[in-house]
Amino acid sequence: MILDFGGVLTTRMKLNGEAFERAEGLRPGSYFHALEAHPDGVAVYEALEVGQATQEDWNRVIGSLLGIDPTDLMRRALANLRPEPQIVAAAQRARAAGIKVAMLSNSFGIEPYNPYEDKGMWGDFFDAVILSELEGVRKPSPLIYQRALDVLELTGPECVFVDDHLRNLPPAVALGIRTVHHTNDPVATATLLDSLLPDTNPA
Repeated sequence: MILDFGGVLTTRMKLNGEAFERAEGLRPGSYFHALEAHPDGVAVYEALEVGQATQEDWNRVIGSLLGIDPTDLMRRALANLRPEPQIVAAAQRARAAGIKVAMLSNSFGIEPYNPYEDKGMWGDFFDAVILSELEGVRKPSPLIYQRALDVLELTGPECVFVDDHLRNLPPAVALGIRTVHHTNDPVATATLLDSLLPDTNPA
């Protein structure tokens, strides 16, 4: 079982971003514009994800675009992100059943602020953690999915991959991995994952 972090193992990224805008007194939509539309914001985020920029680079660029203090900005930006209880519980049930569970995430950076550790998803929580920052490649590149399989020592048909972005699913499908598009219903996704457990562990 291979799970995305933001928006799958956690609550929705959009809700977190909106809460961040309110907390910082920003105009609605300005944070998302800085991340997804402004060339400087897009570039530094893409560079951060593959380890070509530091989290502090991201803090500085995004803080400048938003006109706010960049100090520890990633921590503040993710302050309202919470573990998604239903998905976390499904992952724990899978591991208890002997299924290998991995997190595959386009990285937010891990220094100076490690959001995965902060949200309780680090160390022994997974059998494997595959972060784009450490791999030098990010979703939806097919390479990062293959690396997840290699680390888990599994084949594609033995795995299921869950992501909240449709664009990240086709490369997994190409490797024979079953995919689940997680939307806004964690109960439905958790139920589906539970139903797949016998198939991913035939023994």
